[in-house]
Amino acid sequence: MMGVLKLLSALFLLSLLCPGLSEVDGGFRKNCKAFFLNGVTPYIPRILEQGTVPKPNLKSYKPICQFYKNDYRFATLYDMNNKIPMFSAYKFTGGRGSGNNIDDTWKIEPQLENKNAIKSMAEESQGAQYTHQAVDQDYKNVNTDPLVNRGHLFPVMHADGDDAKESTYTLTNIVPQVQTFNGGSWKLMEENVTKIMNQSCKNSNNNTEAYVVTGAVPSENNTLNNRVNIPSFMWTAFCCEISTNQWHSGAHWGDNRNKSKKVRTVPLSVAELNNKLTNMYEKRFQLFPKECLKLKESFLKQMYNLAHDSACNIIRLIGDTFG
Repeated sequence: MMGVLKLLSALFLLSLLCPGLSEVDGGFRKNCKAFFLNGVTPYIPRILEQGTVPKPNLKSYKPICQFYKNDYRFATLYDMNNKIPMFSAYKFTGGRGSGNNIDDTWKIEPQLENKNAIKSMAEESQGAQYTHQAVDQDYKNVNTDPLVNRGHLFPVMHADGDDAKESTYTLTNIVPQVQTFNGGSWKLMEENVTKIMNQSCKNSNNNTEAYVVTGAVPSENNTLNNRVNIPSFMWTAFCCEISTNQWHSGAHWGDNRNKSKKVRTVPLSVAELNNKLTNMYEKRFQLFPKECLKLKESFLKQMYNLAHDSACNIIRLIGDTFG
């Protein structure tokens, strides 16, 4: 009997290591729930319901529990048809570290091509064909008008520590983003939201803790390299509990267009962003639990103050808005 128990234990341990137990599957598994507020994933009918992709869409959308250097880093819902992430979700804990000396080699998700592949993001294999995701070559020798580059959904500045920052350099966390927008109003927004979360999102131990979901709305027929969809819009939202049953949240929306067309990033409430996405997709969106839905006047006030707290920011805002 003891021998049988030992054998069963050994088989169980081997099953945990088996590469066939995919991190890319039909739903966000337990390991990924930590990247969502209260473990609750966004709700999008027929796309993501209770953390699971309904069967009819399994060939289109894949939940990825992004794994790098022996740890789970963030969560992504990947759109294999458009070869861009629908959203990435992560827990913001301060964004510490400069990231100056990290390995920024671009990686792919092996399990999107072969469910039995290793569960960690990895560099492309020379000569391999990748039919379900974008590859590094898609973003080289770009001649779009306006020019686009790699736009992070989970930005490097929000990742805490060098390993976490390196993990954001996977093409399953990237969309083609107009350069002037990516490096203009969207970047300024990311910097300002970083300050807000560091100032306002403190847990009971006085540590920074917030939950963020950032996504992209695909265009109808605008592609990069005839493979990768160039999104029409970008969006992001955060929420945190600042004291018992007291919540702080905010959101942003931006057109993925050239700054010469007066592009700006618009602050919203989470409820307003839900409504905007619901209208876009003609499906009800709920990004966070209901606690996060009330408009926080303090968020809009903070954004206003941060946008005007230095001459540099004013110049950047004017330049990005009016071209």
